[in-house]
Amino acid sequence: MMKDIKIAPSILSADFSKLGEEVISIDKAGADWVHIDVMDGIFVPNITFGPPVIKSIRNKTKLPFDVHLMITQPERYIEDFVKAGADLIVVHAESTIHLHRVIQQIKSYGVKAGVSLNPSTSPEVLKYIINDIDLVLVMSVNPGFGGQSFIESSIDKIKEIRKMSETIDIEVDGGINDKTIKKCIEAGANVFVAGSYVFGGNYEERIKSLK
Repeated sequence: MMKDIKIAPSILSADFSKLGEEVISIDKAGADWVHIDVMDGIFVPNITFGPPVIKSIRNKTKLPFDVHLMITQPERYIEDFVKAGADLIVVHAESTIHLHRVIQQIKSYGVKAGVSLNPSTSPEVLKYIINDIDLVLVMSVNPGFGGQSFIESSIDKIKEIRKMSETIDIEVDGGINDKTIKKCIEAGANVFVAGSYVFGGNYEERIKSLK
């Protein structure tokens, strides 16, 4: 069963001086989700936005907010991100020693839960939680910075995860463009984060080319 393809532009590549307008623009251009990369400078070597920024743009669109927490001990902030307007919260398998507990915590607020895997992390870690989550986010670059090249071994990882579940959403983040997306779709992925590719051109044309 082929799931619907969804495009989630990452506002990490947007113009921060007019973030609200950028969110409105990608909505009009045909985006399905808004991908929000939260970085703490500890789990990844970069710092981005927290709940107040997310809350400030929540009224600009009805699109789902796909909030990707690249932070250490995400369990400390789940409630804050829910209150800020997250519809889906994705935590890294590597960022917490109590992954199952964090998933239950996210679910308790009535929002969707996802797990992200760094390039060197095996899908094996999903074995005991795959039935508790809504989405797996495969990092096809090392997290922390935009504009990196796609890591080819991600394709095998996507195939492996798709074998684990036919119904789960598989999202791919890193180096996604009109060429790399084809390989990922063939492998079984259906949600695509694109930052520099979408924001680096005409938003509508770029989103259409991905779809």
